[in-house]
Amino acid sequence: MAEFLEHYGTEEKCRAALVAARWPQGFRCPDCTHEGHSTFIRQGRQYWQCQRCRHQTTVTAGTVFEATKLPLSRWFLAMHLMTQAKNNVSALELKRHLGLRYKSAWLMKHKLLQVMVEREAHRVLKGRVEIDDAYLGGERPGKPGRGSENKIPFVVAVQTTDDGQPVVARMNRIAFTKDAMQAWAHTALAPSARVISDALHCFRAVAGEVARHTAIVVGSGRQAVTRPEFRRVTRCSPTSRLRFPGPTMRSSLPSMPTAILPRCSIASIVASISNPSSPDSSALPSSPARGPRQ
Repeated sequence: MAEFLEHYGTEEKCRAALVAARWPQGFRCPDCTHEGHSTFIRQGRQYWQCQRCRHQTTVTAGTVFEATKLPLSRWFLAMHLMTQAKNNVSALELKRHLGLRYKSAWLMKHKLLQVMVEREAHRVLKGRVEIDDAYLGGERPGKPGRGSENKIPFVVAVQTTDDGQPVVARMNRIAFTKDAMQAWAHTALAPSARVISDALHCFRAVAGEVARHTAIVVGSGRQAVTRPEFRRVTRCSPTSRLRFPGPTMRSSLPSMPTAILPRCSIASIVASISNPSSPDSSALPSSPARGPRQ
């Protein structure tokens, strides 16, 4: 927190960080890419005006910050809390920390989640990769295990070093069929990846997309989750439920991929937000007046 306050503790520091991330080589007009510009202040907000086409813009235009009435320092603090917490940060917790209404905290959280998802959607795992199937849903009546209509299936993949140290992990909601697994491997795994998995039938489809695939028969029971070959992916799966969006988010964005990383840097999130193609409120589910804790 002390380091965060040193870099982003004031509104001026947050705005400077956003300007540097959006225009690292200096201002360029979003319409004509001309560099010449002038600046002025209108209603307390700084505008950049292109000297060629006279287009006016702000540093927050086209980002999740556009039209926000909250100071950037609140947004940056929300990013810090969401990216540094070991467990999931609920909208109610953000409300308490930031001094907002629940509705505002809920929408802020979902906007930042969407930015983080889009940031990681194209990440490709390479080198040694452990993969496993995982399920979200808890204990509910009905059919247990694989194929249950009460559980949401996910594939968990963890990229590690050659000696098994984790580097990055990603999770995607996916049906455990050969076609779905092959399509996922084509986009999520590098052709040079060396994949280790259990002998689940659909995992065979990965072999055609990577350099090497090793399937290990693990059986059932406790020994299935204590094999050293899957140490990282089995540790990731049980705790992942703490970082997944809650029921409302899952129903609103059912096809949303989820990536789990070591604690992210705020600079990388700001760089993603600075992309004018970042989602705005129209691309997100409507904020509820009252919603479940997430």
